[in-house]
Amino acid sequence: MRDLRRRALESHKTVSRKARTSQQVSTASSAAGSTANSPAPSRAASRNPSRHPTDDEDDLSDGTAWSTNSIDEILNGEDVEISEEAWKAELNVRIEQIINLKRSSTEGRADSLNAFAHIIMARYAYEQVEEHISALLPSILKSIRQETTEREAVKALKALAATIVTLNSATIYDDVTDQLKRSIQSSASVEVKVNAIHTLGIAAFFGGAGDDEILDIMALFLEIVESDGASVDAQDEGNVVIAALENWGLLATEMDDLEAETETAVEAFVEQLESADAGVQIAAGENIALLYEKSYTIREEDEEASVDDVDPDHPEAVKDGEKMVKRYTVYRRQDQLLHTLDELAKVSTRRISKKDRKTLHSSFADIRNTVEKPTRGPGYSMAIDQETGRAYGSGRMKVRINRSVEIRIDKWWKLQRLTALRRTLQGGFTYHYDQNEVVSFAIPFSMAARR
Repeated sequence: MRDLRRRALESHKTVSRKARTSQQVSTASSAAGSTANSPAPSRAASRNPSRHPTDDEDDLSDGTAWSTNSIDEILNGEDVEISEEAWKAELNVRIEQIINLKRSSTEGRADSLNAFAHIIMARYAYEQVEEHISALLPSILKSIRQETTEREAVKALKALAATIVTLNSATIYDDVTDQLKRSIQSSASVEVKVNAIHTLGIAAFFGGAGDDEILDIMALFLEIVESDGASVDAQDEGNVVIAALENWGLLATEMDDLEAETETAVEAFVEQLESADAGVQIAAGENIALLYEKSYTIREEDEEASVDDVDPDHPEAVKDGEKMVKRYTVYRRQDQLLHTLDELAKVSTRRISKKDRKTLHSSFADIRNTVEKPTRGPGYSMAIDQETGRAYGSGRMKVRINRSVEIRIDKWWKLQRLTALRRTLQGGFTYHYDQNEVVSFAIPFSMAARR
């Protein structure tokens, strides 16, 4: 009989996330073994393989009792020891400051939100945040709604996204979605719009949205892409379009069946391959690869499939093994698409920076691989592993969590989720992965490293 746990991890949808979490706690705990109490991540463990670096955060130099740069150092991958008592005490101070916003200046509110966000990114603070959420959430939303300054609103959005990932709430999406949509539509600040899009994606994914609500948010993001940002009064603002593309991809990973949405979406993404912004091109390309990946699923035991529908290139499509079956056609002009991807994989124009050219070459070589062979994930390689004598396949992209666990990013849906979580948690991702079930269930680890 097929492994039911694997089916749940690969399909991502049929039961609510909260129900999946409760069902999987015992399984994940035994599998993770001794990881639950592992130390803070090392510098090597905190490196971000994502293509989009996070924005630099402000220094938290307001004269608090302990070094306010310490959390920044942890987020940057430094080996910094901060006692549990110290960061919890500092977090409680920041929570009180946020709740009592009337007593603080605009800059003071932004500083408090920034410090709060940094701490809960770098440490798993469920108990401290959950205890105060009834007063904390309205204050954060007020800073977003009033948008007294761009900085305060952006810091509040980042704090809200980190809060959502921390809480694993089945209801917070309902509490925040209307305000986030208003900020996307009405804010005069491009940076606020971008962060509101990212936070809405996180809220829909981790905050308890149902399938219909997720599809509605995906439609909103797709409209932004199709209009080059004009639908939210951000015409040709590349960062807004990138945010919409990335969060469409994040939410797409949560849906079992995207056949009905694929035709319209892939047309929009293919059009964005012609963008002058390399970030837009890459985000669109990764969504195309994701759609091709999702067009194949594992053949059921009682299902008959023609030879043409089974992908013989899949590493598991061997005798007596599981076979991957094509369910539908993603894009009818695939030859034309492959030609475009070939051009992007070897683009040489001087109008593009050397760094962007290198990123385009690497990204689109992977994307083209998947369009041609949809069961090939990111970083696919035909090179031979000298230890096993087998091709590396899609297993070369890895993220080390601690001494005993690493994540193999061998699927586009894993890369989409990793990108979103690293953007939200910055260098604290590995710590949350070790401590926060919400994060570890979003990207299940696939192998144990040698001790």
